[in-house]
Amino acid sequence: MARPDKAAAVAELTDQFRAASAVMLTEYRGLSVSQLQELRRSLSGTASYAVVKNTLATLAAREAGLEDIEEDLAGPTAIAFVTGEPVDAAKALRDFAKANSELVIKGGVVEGSKLSADGVNKLAELESRDVLLGKAAGAFKAALFQAAYVFNAPTTQAARAVEALREKQAAAA
Repeated sequence: MARPDKAAAVAELTDQFRAASAVMLTEYRGLSVSQLQELRRSLSGTASYAVVKNTLATLAAREAGLEDIEEDLAGPTAIAFVTGEPVDAAKALRDFAKANSELVIKGGVVEGSKLSADGVNKLAELESRDVLLGKAAGAFKAALFQAAYVFNAPTTQAARAVEALREKQAAAA
C-alpha cells in the first residue's frame, strides 16, 4: 500500500473505533469465506466485521485512545465494530464461536473498559438492554405499589376501627 493509502486506511479505522460503542477482537484463522459471510450476517444491525492489518489497527487504536487492545492485535485479527447493543454482538460472536471452533474471541473494549475473552463471554450471558429495562421498570412499579399500600394502611385501619365502634354501639343500643 502506498503511504497516502495507509494514512487514509488508518483515518477510516480511527473513525470506526471512535464511532463504535464497543470493539471486539477475534481470530478468524481457519474460517472459510462463506463462514465469514455467515458471521457478518449474524452481526448485521449490531456490528460491522472487518479483517484488518494489525499495524494499521494498532495505529488507529492509538489515535482513538484504545491502547489497551494493542496486545490482542497479534496474528490474524478481525474486528467487530459494534454500533448497536454490545450484548447482542457478544452473543452473536459467542454463538458463532460455539458452532465454529475456528473462531477465537480475543477480547475487546466496551465503553472504554478493556474486556478479556472471558469478559466478552460474560457480556454475552447478560440479558438484552430491553429485558433489563423491563425488569427495572417492574421493580419500580412494585415498589410504588408497596409505598401506596403503606400510605393507605393507616386510613384503612382507622375506617375499620370506626366501623367496628359503630357496630358495637348499634349492638349495645
